[in-house]
Order: sequence, then C-alpha cells, then structure tokens
Amino acid sequence: MNETQEIRANETVVPLLHTHDPQVTLDFYQSLGFEVTWKQFKPYLYLAFRWSGFELHFGGAPKGLDPAAENTGGALVMVDAVAPYHEAFTAAMRAAHGKVLARGLPRITRYRPGATRFTMMDPSGNCIIFIQRDEPEGLDYGGSPELEGIAKALDQARNFREFKNDDLAAYRHLKSALRRHADTAPALDRALAHATLVELSIALDGPEQAKAWRAELEKVELTGEERRRVEEELGRAADLMEWRGDE
Repeated sequence: MNETQEIRANETVVPLLHTHDPQVTLDFYQSLGFEVTWKQFKPYLYLAFRWSGFELHFGGAPKGLDPAAENTGGALVMVDAVAPYHEAFTAAMRAAHGKVLARGLPRITRYRPGATRFTMMDPSGNCIIFIQRDEPEGLDYGGSPELEGIAKALDQARNFREFKNDDLAAYRHLKSALRRHADTAPALDRALAHATLVELSIALDGPEQAKAWRAELEKVELTGEERRRVEEELGRAADLMEWRGDE
C-alpha cells in the first residue's frame, strides 16, 4: 500500500487567526460562551477556543494591523442550520452586553428567516461566517436570469444583503431599479421593492429614508393577498428594529 492509499478523509482544520489585543479577544469569545482551551502569553502569544464542535485559534497580529479595516482574517463554519447558532450568539450578547452588537466591531449580522448564512466580526476584524451545508452552490450575481426588471433587482439585492453583507449596495441597486422600471413593473414588485428599501434603510441607520419609502409604498394599489405579502416583508423591518433594540 503506497502513502496515498493510507490517507483517510478525516482531517480537522483549525483556523489560526490574528488578535490585536489578547485580553479583548478573550473577553469577547468567552462572553459568547466559548471555552478557553489554551491561553499563553509568553514566550509567544497563543489562544485557543472551542464552541460546540469547532475551534478557533489566535496568534499575535503583525505590526500595523488595523482591525477597523476588517481584513484581518476569517473562517467558514459549516453547519446543518444557521438559525440556532445566530439565536445562541444573539442571546449571549444580550446577556453580556445588554444588547445585540450589531454595529462597529465586534458585531453580528442580522438573520432573516430562510437565510443560509450570517457573519460575526470579532474585535480584531476577523470575519467568522456560519454557512448552512446545503446552501445553493451558485449565485446569480446581477439577479436570476429567469427574472427581469424589479423582480431581478430584488434577487440581486438579496445577494448583496445576505452573501456580501453589503446593505448599501443592495439599497443603491434596488433604488436604481425602481427608477428604471417603476412605470412597467407589476404593482407587487414595486411594493416589495419599497418594503425592502424600508428594511435596508433601517439597517443603514436611515430612519427618515425608511419613513419616505413607507410613504411611497402606501401609494401602490394592491390586492388583499398582495398586501399580506408586502406586510410580511415590512415585518422584517420591525423584526430588525426589535432585534437591535432600537428605541
């Protein structure tokens, strides 16, 4: 039997990330319920954490690292379902800080029902992305080719929001699509775009923009069934405000 035949597909890969402040990193991950499995400061820095079945390890940061740039490093954590993880970390943040850390560093991105991933940024600018194992492999950047007009823009806005964590790009793309297609798009598509822009405005800390988009939404004539569909989307904005603890 040669060496290749002796290799078994049972490897374990542990991310080795950078920390700009070991105590801040310790405090953050412990507040989320991570177990500290190794803590060493001399002769060199090394921290190791475990949560459920995965581990994250940390070493010292290179000189000049700026956590605010948010390009320190990262890890993908593949799971069966992301919602329970998001719920657990959200609850831990509330218990430790009295609120969800949704802005700045550290932070966790929001979760919308049906989403297949969310992101957690740690104090050193590391990006930990939790991804559902059966997430679709392909993304139609620009929107699904099976759609057109505002419906296609809504699909692309979802890609920006859920896969790129870029609410601003989603907002701009959808706003532009409304300007181009408002005269020809079905009423439901226009209403869904307005409702989505309400939620994105809140995510971007633009309450006045959210109010304006809601006012535009009220001008769209909808059937009862269409109105119920739009109210469901508007509920995402209310959910976001409640999750963040907005006043």
